[in-house]
Amino acid sequence: MTANPSLIALVLVLAVAVVWDLRTRRIPNWLTVGAVGAALGLRAVQGFEPLGLGVLGLALGLAMSLPLVFAGGLGGGDAKLLAAVGAFLGPGKLIVALLAMALVGGVLTVAVATRRGVMYETLRHTWRLTGQLVGLGSETEPRRTLGTAGALTIPYAVPIAIGALAGLIYG
Repeated sequence: MTANPSLIALVLVLAVAVVWDLRTRRIPNWLTVGAVGAALGLRAVQGFEPLGLGVLGLALGLAMSLPLVFAGGLGGGDAKLLAAVGAFLGPGKLIVALLAMALVGGVLTVAVATRRGVMYETLRHTWRLTGQLVGLGSETEPRRTLGTAGALTIPYAVPIAIGALAGLIYG
């Protein structure tokens, strides 16, 4: 049995991202940009079709995460990591990964909000963020982002990693 270089690279990237995010609440550009390069490079060796699927996965990851970044509900490093995961997985497996990421991220958010006693504020902010994403946001209150004092933040590399592994297994 031979080792799959793409799988090894993806797991290594996810492990570093999770540890880095847990320690610093940041995911560095050198990791995410390097991961995109590695994913697309490994796909290019396999041929044009695998490379094309990697580019589509990258684009889908960006398309799904950038609106959340612009609305203030997701960090830029998280979006870039999600794009890199898309480049590794391709669009089909990324869809499964995105569903798992949303589920795990939601559970983690509820757990952290409950532990900190800020569930009402978190639900209210989530409702406002959803309104902003669909164009129904209210301009009467100042916009809250991840940088707002007191904002609930979680190390989203954890749900991204778990979702990516789910996409690999079930995608």
